[in-house]
Amino acid sequence: MFEKEVVIDGSGHILGRLASTVAKEILAGQKVVVVRCEKIEMTGSMIRNKMKWARYMRLRHNTNPVRGPFHYRSPARIFWRTVRGMIPHKTYRGKQAMARLQSFEGIPEPFDKKKRMVVPNALKVLHVKTFRKTTVLGEMASQSGWKHAELIKKLEAQRIAKAQEYYVEKKAAAVKKAKAEAECTSINATLEAFGYYVAPTEAGAMAALKAEMSQISNAVVADAGDEEEEEEKTAAEPAPAAAKAGGSDY
Repeated sequence: MFEKEVVIDGSGHILGRLASTVAKEILAGQKVVVVRCEKIEMTGSMIRNKMKWARYMRLRHNTNPVRGPFHYRSPARIFWRTVRGMIPHKTYRGKQAMARLQSFEGIPEPFDKKKRMVVPNALKVLHVKTFRKTTVLGEMASQSGWKHAELIKKLEAQRIAKAQEYYVEKKAAAVKKAKAEAECTSINATLEAFGYYVAPTEAGAMAALKAEMSQISNAVVADAGDEEEEEEKTAAEPAPAAAKAGGSDY
């Protein structure tokens, strides 16, 4: 069963493993959003990955480099291009799959309030030995031409501070609610003894009630439509001819 949208926190994931998992999901029809791409890691030391990047940068068009290939510097686009290499992106199916993928540095506005998932098959702590060297994608991108690392750090600090304030307020509100419910216990018992107590509505009860009422209203409308059709048919039928008089009494 597909989710409407899966948000993956890329922090602490291995680039290739995460990209292959995401590629399979978007080809299957799942919409995927990957955030905090600057925290994705690659196996190997920084110097080794920079040498790979230098060899990649040598790929260019012979006569007009404007035609490509395009060497993206931002971590989100590097991840996006890694996934694209695992997909038949020139076919219709591949284009539709790539349209289901979004990648971002940091956690932008719509996704900071959504549940974020991890991919166990791609986590560094589960698949890389502790003495192996790894490279953070954001650090390598900064040394390769990406100029927005400090801005992302600033925005992430603001987001974390805002989330902490929200959590403190939410916790205080939960404590107040629990205290109020405890104080109302004796009052509710008294009201119940006199027959005036109404139990709180359970979660989802109102939605179920609305669905039931809509079904009833649809049934009533359907019955009314059937009655109107019967009346129209009755009105369209010709009236029976009157019997001719056999003779006169006079």
